[in-house]
Amino acid sequence: MSIIGSFVSGFILGAGASVPIGPINILIINEALVSYRNAFLLGLGAMCADITYLTLIFFGIFVNIKEQSVIFRIISLLGGVFLIYLAYRIFKSRIIDSAKLKTQIYFASPFKSYSKGYILTILNPYTILFWTSMLAYIGQNHLQFSFTLIGLICAIMIWISLMPFFVYKTKSFFSQKVSVYVNILSALIIFGFGISILLKLILHY
Repeated sequence: MSIIGSFVSGFILGAGASVPIGPINILIINEALVSYRNAFLLGLGAMCADITYLTLIFFGIFVNIKEQSVIFRIISLLGGVFLIYLAYRIFKSRIIDSAKLKTQIYFASPFKSYSKGYILTILNPYTILFWTSMLAYIGQNHLQFSFTLIGLICAIMIWISLMPFFVYKTKSFFSQKVSVYVNILSALIIFGFGISILLKLILHY
């Protein structure tokens, strides 16, 4: 794929990985209600975990799997189905209990905030399944690692910079509507990835 195509794909991957409202984003929101810095560092840790998975796909796991076409087809099928299912679950649970946003958060050290984001993301089973699902998408489109990585970082940096900043500055007016709209957008992005993988699997095989 071209440089621009790889960058755009990386940007979309970053959005798909960072935008869905799950445990990490709920934690970032809670941190942002007290400290923008710690919320950003937590997001930075999560971003580094996503970079870890992307790197493993390009230089480790993906290389081994794409040489075995049967396994690659199985991963494509399971990955596409899982992404569609994940999109459904995100859309279904798009309304978040606002009581969770009132949890009191104390100031933490920068390293602790960063470590918390990295560890929670690297061990999150949904994160692992998301990136496993991306094996098929990356392989089918022959993405260039460097520009895919740049696109990924740009998307996640925008999210972890603006989202907690918005929460911190408008915490007294924060409503459930924002979370609902974000979840709907996330579900659409992930659903699109799933359909794309399944369509390419059918057309190529």
